Parts: sequence; C-alpha cells; structure tokens
Amino acid sequence: MSHAIEGLQPQLVWKYFAEISAIPRPSKHEERMTKYLLDTAKKLGLSATSDKFGNVLVKKPASPGRENIRMICLQGHMDMVPEKNKDKVHDFTKDPIELVRKGNVLMANGTTLGADNGIAVATNLAIMSAGLLYEVVDLSEEDKSLEHGPLEFLFTVDEETGLTGASNLSAGFLESKTLMNLDSEEEGSIYVGCSGGRDTNATWKADFEKAPAQTIAAVIRVAGLKGGHSGLEIDKGRGNAIKILNRALLAASEFGARLSSIEGGNKRNAIPREAEAVVFIPKKKWKVAVEAVMRFAITAHTELAGVDPDLNVTIEEMKVKNRKVVKKSVQKKILQTISALPHGVMKMSADIPGLVETSTNVAVIQTEKKSILMGTSQRSSVDSEKAEIIHTVASIFELGGAKVAGTDGYPGWKPNLDSEILKVARSTYKSLYGKEPEVKAIHAGLECGIIGERLSGMDMISFGPTLEGVHSPDEKIHIDTVEKFWNFLLAILKNVH
Repeated sequence: MSHAIEGLQPQLVWKYFAEISAIPRPSKHEERMTKYLLDTAKKLGLSATSDKFGNVLVKKPASPGRENIRMICLQGHMDMVPEKNKDKVHDFTKDPIELVRKGNVLMANGTTLGADNGIAVATNLAIMSAGLLYEVVDLSEEDKSLEHGPLEFLFTVDEETGLTGASNLSAGFLESKTLMNLDSEEEGSIYVGCSGGRDTNATWKADFEKAPAQTIAAVIRVAGLKGGHSGLEIDKGRGNAIKILNRALLAASEFGARLSSIEGGNKRNAIPREAEAVVFIPKKKWKVAVEAVMRFAITAHTELAGVDPDLNVTIEEMKVKNRKVVKKSVQKKILQTISALPHGVMKMSADIPGLVETSTNVAVIQTEKKSILMGTSQRSSVDSEKAEIIHTVASIFELGGAKVAGTDGYPGWKPNLDSEILKVARSTYKSLYGKEPEVKAIHAGLECGIIGERLSGMDMISFGPTLEGVHSPDEKIHIDTVEKFWNFLLAILKNVH
C-alpha cells in the first residue's frame, strides 16, 4: 500500500484508490480494471456482470429494513487520461501510478493522477465493501453499517476518448431510474446539466520534397504550459502550445524557414501543453530567424505571464538524417489555417452566470509519412451554437485546403431543477454543512448526457470532491474534500425514501 495514503480518511476509499492506481487503465485498455472489479464483487459475494464493451454492473442488496426504498445507481468511469511530462519515463499500459502527497493534495509523480474518475471507482468499491469486507480495516461503526436501499454500481469504459461505454449501454442493463454520477470536480457543487460536443479533424497531404541546400536544421519547442481539461479550464485563458508554436513558425517563415514536421498535444479533450516543429532555415538567415523567434518568445511570455508564467519557447540547431520539408504552398496553408482557427471561449451563458456556453479547442497536430493531421473539439450546451462553431472550424479547414472529417459527438444534458434526487441532495447538504450547495451546469461532457439519452426517464445528478488540473500531470485531488464528499454521499443514501 502506498505511504502517500497513510492515515487518510475515509480509509476504505483511499485503500481502494491506491489499489486501482496500481492497475494500468488508460482509455481503451481497461481490461485489467474490468477483471479487478468483477473479482472484487465475487469476493464480496455480490452479483456482477460485464457487457461486451467492458462496462461492469454490480448489485448490492438493501441494508436491513430498507428493501422497499427505490433503487439507486452510483456511476463512474474506470479509464483515465494518460498524460505525462515529456521527461517522465512511464508506460501507461504497464506501469502503476506513483502517488505523491503534498500537504492537503494528492498528486502523481510526473503523470496524471487518475482521480478523474478513479475517486468514483474507489468510492463505489468502498460502499460495495462496507459491512462485507472480511479483513482488518479500521472502519468507523457508521461506515460498517451503511444505511441504503438497493444499489447498482455502474463502471463504464472509455469515457475520456469516446464515451464508448455509456454510448453502448443496452436499454435493460440497469434497473435503476435514479442515478448519481460521481465525476464532478468541485466539492459543494451539484451538477444538473452539461454541454454536448464533437470533434472536427483535418488532414493535409504534405507533399514532402527535399530540403533546400545551405540550410540549418532546427527545432522550435513550446513547453511549460499548464494545459488542462478543454472544457473545465477553457475559460482560464491558458496558452495553447499549438497556437503559440504556429506564431513562432510564422516569425521564422519570414526568413525562409521550411517546415519538416510538427507535433503538439495528444488528447482531443486536453489543452495542449507542449509542441515542437523541425524546420530548415537558410544559413544566411539563421541569425535573424533565431532573433525573430526569441523576440516572439518574449512577447508570448509577456502575454501569458499571469496564467502561464512557466511558458518556454526555444529554438536550437539539431542534426537530422531525413532532410525533407513540406511543399511551400502546403506549409503556407497549414500555418495560415492554424492562425485562423479560433481557440477558447466563444460565448458565455446568458442564463447561468459564469457558465461557458460554447467553446472550441485546437487540440492535436501530428506529422505522418505522407500527411499532417490536426484534431479539434467543439462544445456547447446549445445545439444550434454547437453546430455553428463546428461549421466555422470545418470551413476554415476547407479554405485551408484540408480534408475534413467529424466524429458523431455526444449529447448534452438538459437541467431538471425539479429532480427528486436533486431535492434530496440539496436538503442533505444543507443539513450536513449548514449552507446550500451550488447547483450548476458544466462546460464538459458528462456521461449523464448519454445515459439520459440511452436510458429514458433517468433522474440524475453529478457531484464529487475537488480536483484540479485534470487531464494533465498537474492533476491533484484535495484530500479534505474527499471525506466531505463521502459523508454527503452516505447521507443522501440514508435520506432517500
């Protein structure tokens, strides 16, 4: 067991969090987690099943005297975003997450922590196990004898890269008509709605040719950005490594720089933190090109000093074997397209203060043998606005000579302020903590949107402890909020009638 969780409460939640942190579970590689969940349910004597996609459903009978209470489903996703610092050696398909405790936060060593949504998985395992765990665990008497009606625990797969698990739930998989999603990231807030989204991707035929003679190969790098979730942190004004790199490339292009390759970002739902490009610069223009890039570096650092003070833009000579460059006309189209692409908040909600209504993220760019690929994502809680920003991005790509393709996307979740489970949750929170919880919608895709579409008539809310920096190596969970979240959840289960 990791020393990082020693003494933390609730002990059973942290025990399971440490256990699942040792199980590799990047999106689309959740097989070991599926087996672990089924094995744990079997050990506890609980009914469990898995569908062909890897989703796991566990059922736990009601505590004595509460057999006739309505059934509730507690839901979270088992996969995690595999992001790491560039200098960190870590294989997310093989290596465990290294937990690091710093005061009141738990982090990972150079990688994403996986609290999104590992804390939901651990919490569900703790509730599954309470009163059934036949081993020495220092549980409070209250935790040993939880009061609840019949429970279902739904663990979905591939939430982060396609919402595949939720999208393929069969109509009869759940009995429950009330669901609590445990994938929100601000203790004291209850979420009742979310945005829908879609990815818009572009491909350019690179038309590589031999690099001009008398040129110096160089690499331009952008690093040190915070990045973050492209929904939750899109309103923070943080730098986008791809957009910043493009500006540096435009500066170098004024002095004849030719593009050989460009790479940046690796997840559609993360603001890119790092990017780099290999260029060939005429020897006669080397000095002035370097000076132009470094002048831009100072400009970019000044622009982002308040939100991304560690931004670092560099250019240095390098040795390369393959002296190829993108055809000049294609290079111009690519750089102009990236420059034209919008990134960030497009519109704030007029109805819910502080809620981002529509946004777009320039997410990923990569060079392949014969092409350059770019991925973007658009979100909105208003279907017509989502369609409009998708059309805008696609039009820019087409004007820039790229072949455009879009994903099917995912639906939003329309708030229901008359929800029965919301009423119970609000009154429970106030009785526990003496204040009203904030009822919110979120500018991110929650599985509730899809679950509500797949399983009609589902009454849902979403909440969780406080997380920061999800989808980046800066991801952290605030330890003190986990106990508050746990107590809140148990009290809701007790108060449901």
